[in-house]
Amino acid sequence: MSVIDRKQELFENVARLRRAGSELPGNRDIAAVRLALENELGETVSRRLAARLLGVSHTALDRWIKAGDLPVVYSLSGRFEVPVPALLELYEAVRTEHAEGHRHVLAPTMARRREAARRLRVAERIDSHDPHDRSRARNLAYHRAVANRLRKPMVDEARHALYRWREQGRIDPRYADRWEALLARPIPEIRQALVESSQEADDLRQNSPLAGMLSEPERRRILAEVR
Repeated sequence: MSVIDRKQELFENVARLRRAGSELPGNRDIAAVRLALENELGETVSRRLAARLLGVSHTALDRWIKAGDLPVVYSLSGRFEVPVPALLELYEAVRTEHAEGHRHVLAPTMARRREAARRLRVAERIDSHDPHDRSRARNLAYHRAVANRLRKPMVDEARHALYRWREQGRIDPRYADRWEALLARPIPEIRQALVESSQEADDLRQNSPLAGMLSEPERRRILAEVR
C-alpha cells in the first residue's frame, strides 16, 4: 500500500469513528482508537489527498484554496497542506450531499459557506491598538458565531478535541477541567458561557476545543472585521 493510500485509509477510518462517536458520545474506546489513528495520520494531509477525498482535481482544489474557501497551513514537511479538522467537516458535508443523490456537490457547498460568511454579524469593535485586545475581540466574535449554531455534534467533537489535547499534553489541566465541566452542561448554558464578558471566559476562549468549528470564509470574515 502506498503512503497516500494508507493516509486515505486512515482519514476515512477517522471519519467513520467520528460518526460512531456522535452516536455513542463519551465512549472511551472509540475515542482512544480514533486518537491512535489521528496520531498516525497527522494534523494535516497533502493537497493531493484532500482533492482525492473530496472528489475533485488538484487544480480545482487549489482554486478553492486561493479563493479562501479551504485553509492550508505550512506543515512540518515544508509544504502547504490541508488541516485534518477542516477537511473532515467538508468531507462529511460532501458525503451527505452524495448520499442524497446530488452530484458535483463541492461548488454548491462552498457557495453556501461563503453566503453564511456574508450573513455573519460581527458586532465586536476595538479602539485599542494592543494586539492582545484584538485577539480577545476576535476570540469573542468567533465564539459568538459558534454559540449561535451550537449543536450536540459540535459539543461531541469539542469533547474529543479536549480528550486529544489532554492525551498529547497540549492543554493546561486546569483549562481542560474547566472546559470538560462546561461541555457537560446543557447546550443553552454552554452558549451563554461562550460569550460571557469576564477574565475567566477570556481565558477559556484562548484555550478552546471549539476552534475550527467555523468555515474558512467565516474565519476570514471575523479576521477582516475585527482589527
